Amino acid sequence: MRPEARATAIGGLAILLWSSLALLAVMTRGVPPFETLALSFSIAFVAGFLLLAASGRVSRLRQKPLAWAIGFGGIFTYHALYFFSLDNAPPAQASLLNYLWPLLIVLFSALLPGSHLQRRHLLGAAMGLAGTLLILLGSRNAGGSGTAFGYACAFAAAFVWSGYSVANRRISAVPSELIAGVCGAVAIAAFCVHFSIEKTVSPGAAQSLALVALGLGPVGLAFFFWDHATKRGDLSLLGTLSYAAPLLSTLLLIVAGRAPLTGPIIGAAALIVGGAAVSVGIRRNGIASLSATQADTPAGGEWPRGFEMVDED
Repeated sequence: MRPEARATAIGGLAILLWSSLALLAVMTRGVPPFETLALSFSIAFVAGFLLLAASGRVSRLRQKPLAWAIGFGGIFTYHALYFFSLDNAPPAQASLLNYLWPLLIVLFSALLPGSHLQRRHLLGAAMGLAGTLLILLGSRNAGGSGTAFGYACAFAAAFVWSGYSVANRRISAVPSELIAGVCGAVAIAAFCVHFSIEKTVSPGAAQSLALVALGLGPVGLAFFFWDHATKRGDLSLLGTLSYAAPLLSTLLLIVAGRAPLTGPIIGAAALIVGGAAVSVGIRRNGIASLSATQADTPAGGEWPRGFEMVDED
């Protein structure tokens, strides 16, 4: 497998881990948002730091301020805005605005040197957005009203995460081990916000297990995977594949008995899977084919711009 395709596949693992975020978040209900953020990122930091120490790679945390600023700014600011949006707007509408970030990644990736936005990327992203809209409009929480501040936070969160994901390509030479340190910085900042505006709650046994799962999965390992993928993978394809997160998240809630199976979810599945297939590129015989268009480039340089349409007779 080519390096770019392998990195994109690793990004797919991050998307799979993020699909468990909603279910785990439901299990931590009763614990304030920033306390949840602080505790889960603390677990991610401890686990990541122990792995670095065991492998003798702690020195990789010594990076330039720009790399720290991009990592901390993207991860902490996104989560802060997302939590504020959920507190000030209906969950469905806030999530709909927030899930503009996959589409924005597809569009922003065209701004990178040597990259070109193709029609199949736009079509695939649009299909994924339509699938996400079906999930959210079909939810029981689609009604309600919110404040302009809440909607603005959700909209801003989408731009922050997509901007962070694309900006990561500019520091592709920075090792992904830095994420362990960033998780520690995010945890400290979240604790500061928590102690300033929230009341501390002692998690119960089930909540504690959910927090550990969050710290090791969607709030921990997923960020290492995503960091590597956004530095080495196909950004436009990653943006389209990211629409699988709300779909898989909803399916997990259904399996856990937290949400019903409805027609909109079935329709969303067809749109999201179809959008991913269109974005990758489909041969005339109906089989997806991956074909890199440029030679591999060493770390720190420019990487292939994506997968091209392949026609084989």
